[in-house]
Amino acid sequence: MPRLNNRIVTSLPRAARTNLLALAELVDMESGEILSETGRATRHVYFPVCGVCSLMTVIDDHPAMEIGMIGHEGMLGGHVALASRHDPIVAQVHGGGRAYRIAVRPFRDELARSPVLHKLMAHYLGVLLMQRARVAGCMHYHAIGPRLARWLLMSQDRAQSDHLPVTQEFISTMLGVRRVSVTQAASRFQRDGLIEYHRGELTILDRNGLEGQSCSCYTFDLQVYAAHM
Repeated sequence: MPRLNNRIVTSLPRAARTNLLALAELVDMESGEILSETGRATRHVYFPVCGVCSLMTVIDDHPAMEIGMIGHEGMLGGHVALASRHDPIVAQVHGGGRAYRIAVRPFRDELARSPVLHKLMAHYLGVLLMQRARVAGCMHYHAIGPRLARWLLMSQDRAQSDHLPVTQEFISTMLGVRRVSVTQAASRFQRDGLIEYHRGELTILDRNGLEGQSCSCYTFDLQVYAAHM
């Protein structure tokens, strides 16, 4: 059973946490739902308590490609702390769940009132900056297999489940690679007993083995988060 909490929210002192949650409503995040879209006026910030949301960029006429992922460890809409009024990326739910949702104006007001919340947002935005910079290098230098292993581990962490309702076509779009490349890497993982895949349902069987196949970027992301949050 997934934990129904958000690590950013729970890391706040009790008074600051109470004040923030007084502004929030707990909403469902439906699989496939678009929570933000590049250039659209930002209306809400989200603190997921369960579920998975892909952060994507769209360039010219190419399909959207994932540049990050958030779940109960993070938030969507942190850019409003920098006085930005528009969504910088596309955010789409790919594993349904729930989130605390707060309208932008009261969230900004709370940021102005709460130094501890403002400091935490600054730390989180710094983490995102370091992680996004790493993604650029990962997509260029690392092979499909290690990148797939990293993606599966990240999804498992956020879904808080060994069972991931994903298709190989969806994964290939997120990684920005051909479907056949994902099929080949996933088939090797399945032969090695790391995963099991059947009709849009992927099950992680050997997490330690998958970590051994992942590129160093998975551990990097965890270390950066632990060091700054």
